[in-house]
Amino acid sequence: MKLFISADIEGITGVTTWASTRYGGKDYEQACRLMTEEVAAACRAILSAGHEVVVKDGHEDAMNMDPKDLPKGTQLIRGWMNTPYSMMAGLDETFDGTLYLGYHSGAWTNTSPLKHTGEDYLYNWVKVNGEYASEFTLNSMLADELGIPSLFLSGDKGICSDASAQYPGIVTVATKEGIGNGTWNLHPEDVNEQIEQRITEILSNPLPKAKALTDSYTMELCFKDHQRARTASWYPGAEQIDPFTVSITEKTPLALAIARMYMTA
Repeated sequence: MKLFISADIEGITGVTTWASTRYGGKDYEQACRLMTEEVAAACRAILSAGHEVVVKDGHEDAMNMDPKDLPKGTQLIRGWMNTPYSMMAGLDETFDGTLYLGYHSGAWTNTSPLKHTGEDYLYNWVKVNGEYASEFTLNSMLADELGIPSLFLSGDKGICSDASAQYPGIVTVATKEGIGNGTWNLHPEDVNEQIEQRITEILSNPLPKAKALTDSYTMELCFKDHQRARTASWYPGAEQIDPFTVSITEKTPLALAIARMYMTA
C-alpha cells in the first residue's frame, strides 16, 4: 500500500503560541523537532508494516522538518507546489489512504489558542454546505474526491472531536487540550507511542472506503477584512452575501479548492 501524510504544526504536543510556529519565534526550533518526532512515529508504523509513505510538510513555507530525522524510506515533499491541493499536494489516485498529523481546531472554535482555518490572518470562519469547516474538512474532501479514505488524525482535542463527528471511523490521537491561551499537553514520548500504536492497528485491518461525495459544494468564506471579501466577490460565480462573507458553489471539492485559491490570492 501507499499512504499519504499531511503534516501541520499547530496541533503538535507542546506547541502553544503563534511565536513557536514561526521562524525566529520563541520555541520555534523546539516545535519543529516535536513535529518531526510525531511524523517519524507515523512513518515508522507505516514502513514497519511494509508500506510506502509520502509526507507533505503543510506548515508555513513547508520547510519545517529535516529529512534526515525521518526514518529511512520516508519520502518528504517540502515547499509549495503551486497547486490547489496545498497541504495535500502530491496526493493522487495511486494512494490507498491519508493521515493527518499535527492538525488543529478550526477558526470558529474555542478549543485551541492556535485555532484557524486556512491562513490565520484571512478568515473568521469557513463553511461548506452550511457546516463550519476546518482544514481537515477541506483536505479530507480532496481525498474523498479521489476515492481515498481518511484513516487517522492527531492534534488537539477539539479537532479530534470534530474530525470524528465529520468522518465516522477515523482514528484519532489527542496530543493536547486547548484552554484559553494555554494548552494541557501529553508528554511527547507518550504521544509518539500512541501514534505509532494506533496506526499499526489501522494497518492490521482492511481499510475503510472513502466518504461519499455530494452533488455540489457551497463554500462560505467569512473574511476578517471587508476589503478582501470585496476582492473575492469578483471571482466568477461568487456572491457577496454581507460585507465580510462571500459564497460560491461548485460541483467538486477540487473545483472548490481552485476557487478558494484564486479568491484569496
